[in-house]
Amino acid sequence: MAKAKSVFSCTECGATSPKWQGQCPGCGQWNTLVEAVAETAPAAGNRYASLAGAGRIQNLAEIRPRDEPRQPTGIEEFDRVLGGGIVSGGVVLIGGDPGIGKSTLLLQALSRLAEAGQPVLYVSGEESGEQVALRAQRLQLAPAGLRLLPEINLEKIVATLQKERPLVAVIDSIQTIYSEALQSAPGSVAQVRECAAQLTRLAKQSGTAIVLVGHVTKEGALAGPRVLEHIVDTVLYFEGDTHSSFRLIRAFKNRFGAVNELGVFAMTDKGLRGVSNPSALFLSQHAQEVSGSCVMVTQEGTRPLLVEIQALVDSAHSPSPRRLTVGLEGTRLAMLLAVLHRHAGIVCFDQDVFVNAVGGVRIQEPAADLAVLLAIVSSLRNKPLPAKMAVFGEVGLVGEIRPAPRGQERLREAAKLGFTRALVPKANAPKQQIPGIEVIALDRVEQVVEVLRSL
Repeated sequence: MAKAKSVFSCTECGATSPKWQGQCPGCGQWNTLVEAVAETAPAAGNRYASLAGAGRIQNLAEIRPRDEPRQPTGIEEFDRVLGGGIVSGGVVLIGGDPGIGKSTLLLQALSRLAEAGQPVLYVSGEESGEQVALRAQRLQLAPAGLRLLPEINLEKIVATLQKERPLVAVIDSIQTIYSEALQSAPGSVAQVRECAAQLTRLAKQSGTAIVLVGHVTKEGALAGPRVLEHIVDTVLYFEGDTHSSFRLIRAFKNRFGAVNELGVFAMTDKGLRGVSNPSALFLSQHAQEVSGSCVMVTQEGTRPLLVEIQALVDSAHSPSPRRLTVGLEGTRLAMLLAVLHRHAGIVCFDQDVFVNAVGGVRIQEPAADLAVLLAIVSSLRNKPLPAKMAVFGEVGLVGEIRPAPRGQERLREAAKLGFTRALVPKANAPKQQIPGIEVIALDRVEQVVEVLRSL
């Protein structure tokens, strides 16, 4: 029997190579080539049979767009990230670390939809029917109307979806599904790409919304080829520490809604529960004023959140002082320390600097710069910042404080949570006074240090 020919496929771009290389010849990424069975190309007549006949060309001005109807899942935080609910024919890819709660959340969502009388289907490729039933029993979900299909064969799954035509179908997970048309094992680049493409084509033709559960690599990225994220309509990531009870869902791509929306959940013995006031999770309750702590107002999609930024500045005990950030962009810390030295005269070259965003949240916007600087100055001088003070603003290399988007919404959120003072960029100063909060507008880093001395 002839030995099956193998090729090496890139997990990032899908390019193939006859032999292993350290660098992908297609995208240039390192250590992304994995061995797989070479797939035989179909005959040209069969390959292009579906392309017979020319498509109809339309004038863009004649097309009348319509709002896609949405089906709420009944879980408010999940619907927020999706943009209001599930869209008919949409394909959602959700990824996260093992055990973080992906299957639990989707089982809860399908149970809510089934209770509302909607036809749903849960395709389990990783667990047996008994295991899924035990989870539903532990979560105290109503099993009536929630249909289950333990299957990993793509052809059988597609046939079932075409016959049943559910409103929503969950595929848990895409890495366990395989197609008989390919010889490679489930989870390979070719299998993941082909199965995702077939399921997406089915969703667009039948109107069934499909949710794909994806594995993640040790770096936290979705496993499989990068084309997987381009095929689907929405990409969601589960964030949070598995040892903590809080979970965050963030939208990185959404063709039917806003990106960077954030949903906050708390893991309980009865499953995931939405958190209506997530700012309370990220603010520590100190018995007394402490140095090195500053509260910033960040914007996650359409939602303003208050997050505590903590900094610890200590004398370095080695020739190379340490710079470490958790939940913030690490490369900006060295830049901010240089700006602090050049424009405010505060020296930290002989100090270890550690910065942390409390609560496990990840802040990616540059509006956290001002809060990081204030926390560092507070820790260096061992002087607590005034209580009930919130800040936001981006710091430039020449020492200016640049405005942040949606400044009015951030200030209103801080006032609603009882904060009485805010340090903001001058361009974000409100034209009309916001009741309950004093706004101090700044435009230079030097002014920040002077204001701290006077407070």
